Amino acid sequence: MTLLDPLFRWPAVDALLDDHARVQAMLDFEAALARAEALAGVIPAAAAEAIAAKCRAELFDLDDLARATAVAGNVAIPLVERLSAFVARDDPGAAAYVHWGATSQDAIDTGLVLQLRSALGAIRGELQRLAELLAVLADRHRADLMAGRTLLQHAVPITFGLKAAGWLDAVTRHRARLREVMPRALALQLGGAAGTLAALGSDGPRVADALAGDLGLARPDVAWHAHRDRVAEIATWVGLCTGTLGKIARDLALLAQTEIDEVREARGDGRGASSTMPQKRNPVAATVVAAAAARVPGMVATVLAAMAQENERAAGGWQAEWETLPGLVGVFAGALHHLTDAIAGLEVDAERMRANLDRTGGLVFAEAVRLALAPRLGRAEAARTTAAACDRARAGGRPLREVLAVDPAVSPHLSGTDLAALFEAHGATEAASALVDRVLAAHGRMNAQEA
Repeated sequence: MTLLDPLFRWPAVDALLDDHARVQAMLDFEAALARAEALAGVIPAAAAEAIAAKCRAELFDLDDLARATAVAGNVAIPLVERLSAFVARDDPGAAAYVHWGATSQDAIDTGLVLQLRSALGAIRGELQRLAELLAVLADRHRADLMAGRTLLQHAVPITFGLKAAGWLDAVTRHRARLREVMPRALALQLGGAAGTLAALGSDGPRVADALAGDLGLARPDVAWHAHRDRVAEIATWVGLCTGTLGKIARDLALLAQTEIDEVREARGDGRGASSTMPQKRNPVAATVVAAAAARVPGMVATVLAAMAQENERAAGGWQAEWETLPGLVGVFAGALHHLTDAIAGLEVDAERMRANLDRTGGLVFAEAVRLALAPRLGRAEAARTTAAACDRARAGGRPLREVLAVDPAVSPHLSGTDLAALFEAHGATEAASALVDRVLAAHGRMNAQEA
């Protein structure tokens, strides 16, 4: 635990990625390997039982392992040595079969895969929770008008429901990607010294099958010691999903600005407070997620850069993953959890959204006017006429509709009734509502697939 962990991390996932979990995952590999080899007749069943009985992380001194790892070059070497010593105390004969036919990378990689499976399982559930909350926002606010903003300026009317649906649409795609990636990326690693399983002889394939079955992992066709696309695919998925979280967070922070004030993160004792300015209500979760979005691409780049590895075992590339991958997943999980909690308590001010939409005196309806004039004046002339009217309205501080009503270039073509219809936002809400329905339907289909 560090001072910043509660701010940037999610304890539920951190516990699945910490040192204790890393050691236990590697020991789970060792226990399952012994059971698989006993099933294949490679080692005695009694030896497998004796080995499995000592595969408990609480038996190991993590500080001692850390010091020994600095000397050995990886954590598997001292872990296997200490596991063998523990087994030897009760069954000296069984100790000879610890880690039989495997290599350090088999234990480390499979342990990592087991940790990632647990972490991604928790993340999968939280991603679904976020999706459900966004679906509620999209449906509840499907008719609440607000200004659509392009290049940070008012563009045309949209609804907050449509904005939330856009967020949900991206999250649904990430859920689909994760559902596809996990079975492919979470694969057993067992190859022995150089990927040939030579130490197990003809029993190697049967041991690998039994081990994959025991651990509930995919059995790859060949060891992937120096082929890192599986872990890189997980890293890139994390990068993509964090990018979407960052986009949502950026939107929330912008909409929470004092001058806009359309959404606010939930109130709480001291939440979002300033050390000197009592009036402040800072968007804490949005800021945390934005920080994660700034950090994650660099970690993803490290994993991708580490893919170019030498021959059958890397000298540096594989090692670069050891801290980077858990750190990457941990930062992402924290951002996901904090954003989901923020969405759960989000305060949406629909009245303020409408007031902001009306601030420009109807300029947001200029596109509708141009489109209505185009069949009568031609596209280019309609654009020039509407732009000139906007300039006069802006310069005179007058509503655009009033300026258009007395414009001799417009009045012969658009009556007062026509203008009134153009300055109503029903068309925007109807179109947005239909789009929201499509996104909600896709969300429902994803939930059905996940069930």
